[in-house]
Amino acid sequence: MHRHGYKGRKFGRERDQRRALMKGLATSLVEHGKIETTLPKAKELVRYIEKLITKAKRGDLASRRMVIAGLNTQAAAFKLVDEVAPQLKGRTSGHVRVKRTRVRLGDGAEMATISFVDELKPVAKESK
Repeated sequence: MHRHGYKGRKFGRERDQRRALMKGLATSLVEHGKIETTLPKAKELVRYIEKLITKAKRGDLASRRMVIAGLNTQAAAFKLVDEVAPQLKGRTSGHVRVKRTRVRLGDGAEMATISFVDELKPVAKESK
């Protein structure tokens, strides 16, 4: 069997489980700014989160709804659109970085950290 045209990694999961995995990893990355996972998951997350960040930078209602659909929580989606995306306006792509860290002791899986390239500053909440 050929491998041409088959995009993305399977991770030994069914389609809905893969989608849930990517949503969870993306949500954690937006909430914490940096996460550690296995290298293949990190590389696949780059493809997923870059598209979400591009939509979040547009900032209109339709884009905001697509970002909400792509993350697990509305709070994470609002943080991505309102706080993270405006700080990444200077870039057209390459918003996140994958850095290999270690080999996991239990199964020998190669681990990596994924984080935003630009240093994100916490945005002060406006009180009324």
